[in-house]
Amino acid sequence: MKNTIVKNASLAMIVGCGLALSACSVEQTEEGNMPKVEVTEEGRMPAYDVETADVHVGTRDTTVTVPEVDVSSRETTISVPDVEVTMPSEKREN
Repeated sequence: MKNTIVKNASLAMIVGCGLALSACSVEQTEEGNMPKVEVTEEGRMPAYDVETADVHVGTRDTTVTVPEVDVSSRETTISVPDVEVTMPSEKREN
């Protein structure tokens, strides 16, 4: 049970950090341009002879021993990360 709580809390932190890092505003401040390149001779791609194995994927029935597990759970309150994101445009309005 405690292991599940730790996993869920870790997942929440990872998602929160991902949101915080991706919540940004990018504005182009200067125009870019491509460099001038002069091609004097044509290039060509190399040629390859490739022999691959034949792979056949299918299914078959087999008998395996599967344990029966009875899992009980209870509801409890824990502290989890709380992420609040303020976009740059919202900062300028305040």
